[in-house]
Amino acid sequence: MLVQALKHRSFLPQVNEQRPCSNERMELLGDAVLGIVVTEHLYHKYPDKEEGEITAIKSLLVSRKILTRIARNLDLGKYVLMSDSEDHAGGRTRPSILADGFEAVIGAIYLDGGLEKARGFIERTLLREMEAIVAEEQHRNFKSLLLELSQSRNLGTPYYAVLAEEGPDHEKLFTVEVKIQNRSLGIGIGHSKKRAEQQAAQNALAQLVLL
Repeated sequence: MLVQALKHRSFLPQVNEQRPCSNERMELLGDAVLGIVVTEHLYHKYPDKEEGEITAIKSLLVSRKILTRIARNLDLGKYVLMSDSEDHAGGRTRPSILADGFEAVIGAIYLDGGLEKARGFIERTLLREMEAIVAEEQHRNFKSLLLELSQSRNLGTPYYAVLAEEGPDHEKLFTVEVKIQNRSLGIGIGHSKKRAEQQAAQNALAQLVLL
C-alpha cells in the first residue's frame, strides 16, 4: 500500500498498468484525513480562539509550502516512483509532488491502520513542528494566507473592493468585499481599508476551506 502511495502518475505508462493506481486517490483520502486531524487538534489546543483564527492556522499547516517542507524533512522525494523524464526534470524536488506524496502516505496509513495510526503519523511529522511553524509565520496576515491558499488551488488572486464608506472622516467605517473567480467569499468592516480587508480575508478563509 505504501508503494502505491508513492507512485506518481508519470510512472504508470512505464509499467503498463491496466487500471488507475497512481497515488492520486490516496492523496484525496489523505487530504481529508489530514484536515480532520489538524482541525481537531487546533480545536482542543486553542479553546479561546475564534473560528477565523483557527482556520488561518489550519490553512497554514496544510498549505503546499508546509507539506513540502515536511516531506523534505522525511526525504520523501527519494522514494517516489516516477518516470525517468519526470525524474530528470527535477520531479523529486517538485513541491506539488512532495506535498501530494505526503498526503498520499497519510491516506495509505489510514487505510492500513485506521484514523489513530494516521493521527500518530501526522502528530510525529507535522504537528510536533506546529509551534515553530506558527512562530515563523506569525508576521503573516489573513490576506497573505488567503492568497497562498487560493493560489495553491489554482484559483487565482483574490480581489478586494470597497462596498461602502460611512461616517465622518475622523471615524469612517469601511465595508470591503473579497472575491475569488468573481465569487464573493467574504465581507469585512473596519475603521480603515486595511482592517476591513483583513476581516474580509479572514471570513473568506473560513469559506474557502469548506469548498
